[in-house]
Amino acid sequence: MKKNQSGFTLIELIVVITILGILSAFALPRFAALQTDARIAKMNAALGSLKAAAALAHSVQLTQDLAPDASVALEGSVITMANGYPQSTNVSIGHAAGFATAAGAAFPEYVLASTATVFTVTPDASHPACAVTYTVPAAGSAPTYSNAAVTVANCT
Repeated sequence: MKKNQSGFTLIELIVVITILGILSAFALPRFAALQTDARIAKMNAALGSLKAAAALAHSVQLTQDLAPDASVALEGSVITMANGYPQSTNVSIGHAAGFATAAGAAFPEYVLASTATVFTVTPDASHPACAVTYTVPAAGSAPTYSNAAVTVANCT
């Protein structure tokens, strides 16, 4: 009696493995680029959050007819102001935009840095050049925002 065997031959398995290898060679670079795209989108969203927080704090100050340097209360937190907009600190614009706690501790999703007039947000410690900034305005003007550093080269 002869047994009928079924299954794949060695040639068929080698052909399938070769085809999968070729497909993965083309697909892998596309998946690698998704991380950069996601990082760029994250930073553009951070910029939108900074703009919204500054506009909200400014509007609260205007509607309450407060002095340009008077602090405002947003959702129970005190936001210190400078020239009608939040200061460039973690407890001011950082907290108002949702990047830090009311005490100024940064949330782990971002890395925050600030000077006397500039607040900078980066996606993580590995990509310090991929950043958005908020600059406190001079008296009588609006703040400036920048996402010029959010490029494929800086966010890769």
